[in-house]
Amino acid sequence: MGEILFLSHRIPFPPDRGDKIRSHHVLKALAGMAPVHVATFADDEQDFASEADLAAIAASHRLLRRTKPLPLAAFEALSGGKPVSLTAFHDRRLKAWVRDTLRDRDIDVIYVFSGQMAQYVPGTFTGRVVADLVDVDSAKFDAYGANAKGLRSWIDRREGRVLGAEEARIVRRADASLLISPLEAELLLSRLPPDLAVSAKVHAMGNGLDSTYFDPAVVKPEPRIVQSGGPRIIFTGQMDYAPNVAAVLRAIDRIMPAVRSACGHASLHVVGRNPVDALLARDGVNGTRIWGRVDDIRPWLAGADLALVPLEIARGVQNKVLEAMAMELPVILTPGAANGIDAVNGRDFHIADGDAAMAGAILAISQSAARRQAKGSAARRWIVENASWPAALARLPEFIGRSDARMNAVA
Repeated sequence: MGEILFLSHRIPFPPDRGDKIRSHHVLKALAGMAPVHVATFADDEQDFASEADLAAIAASHRLLRRTKPLPLAAFEALSGGKPVSLTAFHDRRLKAWVRDTLRDRDIDVIYVFSGQMAQYVPGTFTGRVVADLVDVDSAKFDAYGANAKGLRSWIDRREGRVLGAEEARIVRRADASLLISPLEAELLLSRLPPDLAVSAKVHAMGNGLDSTYFDPAVVKPEPRIVQSGGPRIIFTGQMDYAPNVAAVLRAIDRIMPAVRSACGHASLHVVGRNPVDALLARDGVNGTRIWGRVDDIRPWLAGADLALVPLEIARGVQNKVLEAMAMELPVILTPGAANGIDAVNGRDFHIADGDAAMAGAILAISQSAARRQAKGSAARRWIVENASWPAALARLPEFIGRSDARMNAVA
């Protein structure tokens, strides 16, 4: 067997956000089967601080700072008829490193993590290509465009259109295209040209969770959240990601007023790095605290009474939902946020559609300690029994064309 080239739009360390969590575990699994060479980008100095972790698992690697300004990426995209998100990740240095690695090493599989990185797969490569698209980005931008106005709407609709063409190109090129859930896989197939949809090798490969790490028994609640009024409601995530920002604004402006009208001490805690100015400006509004980045999300989850995930635009499986469930929190979420999680509504989590329904669910669950405990226990039980990374990645050897390979753990 040959070696593997792993192309990732962000360094898979530390695994502290949704895409990094998935890429981290996939990379570890691949490294347990063959030497892996990694080409990837850093967003900031904190990413570069994890380069030693990457070097410890990769046979070789190239980590570059992604510095291209968005206006320049947009200009290149418009002039070249390409998606902005594609040109934003184009780097001649990384392209040269990929070329040299393919020349000098016995690479027979290229694993593409996120569609932005498929541009680095040479047309001359004759080995196997696996494209882990995770979710359907073109559909996300279509949704952005439908909710925006004027120039913003035009930009998002264009991005959705050209990304759709790029997704079709990737699927046509790949030996296997992976999506995070069966629903997401069906969505991609429905957006492909009919002739391609018939022959496309599209599969679902979900996310897992380490329930021994996300366990309320192994951490102490964060004092700063415990000192707040209850019920203590938490939302976690990357807080410069547009769907997360929209969800938090919805919670602050439309859901929390109804909750606090019946329970005046209720508090909402927004925990995640890079909160945008619109969120920072709402710190203190309607019982809300914007905490920003934390080193460990578990104590914050342990100190909360329930998790709220009011995402209106949601693609793929939400790690924030799995983590909250593992930490024995009742989770109230939208139908989209429940995508790909085969838990039982009303037992393992509570799906609510609409601001009033979400506020009502918060009040109904939070007013009874016994009900909270029962919901939280059921949530964790489902995670322990149904969600794990070995189970989620069980078909990975098949997808990379090595069905007989064993995935050995890599520390």
